[in-house]
Amino acid sequence: MADDDILVQIQRLVDEEHAVRSTGDADQDHRLRRLEETLDQCWDLLRQRRARREFSQSEDTAVARDTDTVEHYRQ
Repeated sequence: MADDDILVQIQRLVDEEHAVRSTGDADQDHRLRRLEETLDQCWDLLRQRRARREFSQSEDTAVARDTDTVEHYRQ
């Protein structure tokens, strides 16, 4: 997946997240959490690709990490 594809996916997820948040429907909490996790995975993948490119490594070897890994990063 190319950087542009990842960015398109991120924008789609952000749009969906905004739509879910605008409903104010408490039943959507699970969906909102899943969107946030998927967004975090996409951003992580994009950062991996950029870092690999910066250090002259193949960005194509970057892989999406599982949500447990991505969600427990220190900010």
